[in-house]
Amino acid sequence: MKLSKVIGRVGFYMLLAALLFYAVFPFYWAVVSSLKSGSAIFRVELLPSNPTLGNYWALFAEQSFARNILNSLIVASTATAISLLLAVTAAYALGRIRFRGRSAILFAVLSISMFPQIAVLSGLFELIRYFGLYNTLIGLVFSYLILTLPFTTWVLTVFMREMPRELEEAAIMDGASPLRILTQVFLPLMGPALAATGLIAFILAWNEFLFALTFTLSGEQRTVPVAIALITGASSYELPWGRVMAASVTVTVPLIVLVLALQRHIVSGLIAGAVKG
Repeated sequence: MKLSKVIGRVGFYMLLAALLFYAVFPFYWAVVSSLKSGSAIFRVELLPSNPTLGNYWALFAEQSFARNILNSLIVASTATAISLLLAVTAAYALGRIRFRGRSAILFAVLSISMFPQIAVLSGLFELIRYFGLYNTLIGLVFSYLILTLPFTTWVLTVFMREMPRELEEAAIMDGASPLRILTQVFLPLMGPALAATGLIAFILAWNEFLFALTFTLSGEQRTVPVAIALITGASSYELPWGRVMAASVTVTVPLIVLVLALQRHIVSGLIAGAVKG
C-alpha cells in the first residue's frame, strides 16, 4: 500500500514537471536567444556563451518600440475598463432580473464571441472608416470591444447569478434602488471576479494581432504584436530573430508579473464563479 502511494506520488510529480517544462521552456529559450547576437542564435546552448543586451538596446534605440508598448497599454487598458463597466451593468440585468428574451440575449452574446475575427473584419473595417477612426487608437479600442465585451459579459453574468438572493432582498427591503444594489452590495463582493475577468480580457486585447494590423497604418499607432511582426534587421541580409526574441521577452515579463501579483484574486474569482453561493 505504501509502495503504491510512493509510486503514485512520484508519477504525479513527474507529470507536473513535464507540464511545467512544456509551459516554461519556450519562454526560457526566448530569453536565451534574446541574449545572443549574429550566428550564435542558431547554436543550441542552454546558456549563452557570450551574452549581450545588444538586441534590447537596438529594439528601443533604433525602433519606436516604447511607443508601441504604450499604444498597447492604452488600448488594452481602455478596452478592458469599458468592457468591465458595461459588462457589470449587463450582468446585473441578465443575471438578476427576469424578463422575456433573457436566454436569447445570453445566447447572442455567447454567439458573438464564437465568430472568427476574419468573419467580421470587413464589416468592422467599413464602420471604422465611416466614423473616421482608421489609424487611431480609438478605432482599435472600438474594434477590441467585440472581443472583450462578450467574454466579460458572459463570465460576470454567470458569477452574478450565483450571488446570494438574500443580500438583494435585504437591500430592497431597505429601499435601495437597482443601481445602489449593484454598486454598494454586489460590487464589493465581485472584486475577485472583476480581477480575474479583467486580467483575461486585458491579455486578450494585449495579444490581439489581426485588428491591429488591419486598422493601423503608421508605426506611431501600431501595437506590440504588429510591431514584433514587422521587426527587421539593420540590413536586408540580417535576420532579426534576436530582436524578435528580445521584444517577445519584453512584452511577456509584465504580463507574468501582473498574473503573479493578482494570482490570489484570480483563483478566488474563478472559484467563486464556479461554486454556488
